[in-house]
Amino acid sequence: MTKITFIDPTGKTHETDAENGSSVMEAAIKNSVPGIEAECGGACTCATCHVYVGDEWQEKVGAPSAMEEDMLDFAFEVKPSSRLSCQIIVEDEFDGLVVQVPEKQG
Repeated sequence: MTKITFIDPTGKTHETDAENGSSVMEAAIKNSVPGIEAECGGACTCATCHVYVGDEWQEKVGAPSAMEEDMLDFAFEVKPSSRLSCQIIVEDEFDGLVVQVPEKQG
């Protein structure tokens, strides 16, 4: 299992275990992380699983695809570290990943 830490809008941390091949969004939903709505269920057709990837993780996680970038246009307070958590697929090398949940989802 890969450990992923979510920091909710209040600053509270939520440590989760995620299976390789699942998405960061799925880990959030399975662990009831506040602020991750995931209205489309991971189809990359909404922006309600928006997260900010920690600076030290951005290179490992990689950049968003063109489709993801288009959906991020619907997110609030997009930053260079913004990603849709449904599009980050968990791998062993993501163990310890830290993402922050924004105050408002798209």
